[in-house]
Amino acid sequence: MQPIREPSASESYFWPTVWAVALHILIFGLLFVSFAMTPELPEAKPIVQATLYQLKSKSQATNQTNQKIAGEAKKAAARQTEVEQLEQKKIEQQKQEAVKAAEQKKEEAAQKAEEQKAADDAKKAEQKAEEAKKADDAKKADEAKKAADAAKKAEEKQLADIAKKKAEDEAKKKAEEDAKKAAAEEAKRQAAEDAKKAAAEDAKKKATEDAKKKATEDAKKKAAADSAKKAQEAARKANEDKKAQALADLLSDKPQRQQALADEQGDETAGNFDDLIRSRAAEGWARPPSARKGMTVVLQIAMLPDGTVTSVSVSKSSGDGPFDSSAVAAVKNIGRLTEMQGLKASDFAPYRSFKMTFTPEDLAL
Repeated sequence: MQPIREPSASESYFWPTVWAVALHILIFGLLFVSFAMTPELPEAKPIVQATLYQLKSKSQATNQTNQKIAGEAKKAAARQTEVEQLEQKKIEQQKQEAVKAAEQKKEEAAQKAEEQKAADDAKKAEQKAEEAKKADDAKKADEAKKAADAAKKAEEKQLADIAKKKAEDEAKKKAEEDAKKAAAEEAKRQAAEDAKKAAAEDAKKKATEDAKKKATEDAKKKAAADSAKKAQEAARKANEDKKAQALADLLSDKPQRQQALADEQGDETAGNFDDLIRSRAAEGWARPPSARKGMTVVLQIAMLPDGTVTSVSVSKSSGDGPFDSSAVAAVKNIGRLTEMQGLKASDFAPYRSFKMTFTPEDLAL
């Protein structure tokens, strides 16, 4: 067993001290509350009491003064009394108002109690009416439910009929649209085939016309070539005849006559060879789109004694490059003029290097 410890002096006085302090705090709190709840009393009014002593031995002035003081005292007393009466009336009036307010509150409380009772009675009556109504409503609800079910079935049937009719209308409409679409596609296909046939016929017609045109142009070219060839042959033959005639004339006539005939023969021969060069150039000329009537180009041409064209250049341009180039190419395409092989050196000398003028009309013979 442990020995019992005796409490110390400080421990033995601790709790009594705490309780004493708490008790004093409680007392001071109650005193503060009581002072705070004490009603205010009206401010005390000074009371003036005057005693008039009349001395026979005093003088008349003193008597007047005393009378005046006494009058003032009476007036002050009267005013004091009047103030006290007013205060008393005010207190009485406040008491009456407080009584009236209490009575009014009491009446209002009674009225509220009656109203609450009436409200409770009305609520009970309403509950009873609701209970009765519920019993009646249950029957009516059953009947209403049956009627609603019947109406719902009728509505569902009506909706089903409407949906069926709508589906039939949509199917009919879709069939009509499909038929229209098929007809449109067929018309489109037929139009495409017709257009294709028309295009084929147009192409065939155009090809036929082009073939006819080409054949006509080829015939014209061939006729022109034949004509040129015949003209060249006739020119050559005439030239040979003239040469033979000139030679005979030279052998038979005098020297003066022989010189005149030689000069005349040279001029004719030169004119014939110019026409021959233009004719041969026209055979190989490709007319450019820019060639127009009235254009003139001067070409510088160089040839060998055997009639071979060695060079062709533009001496004076027509102002149109494609036409100038086509004229140069046409003369180069001549290649060689075999007709010049029999010329004497004196007759060929002018053709070694010479100039010739060409127009679109010259090359389009």
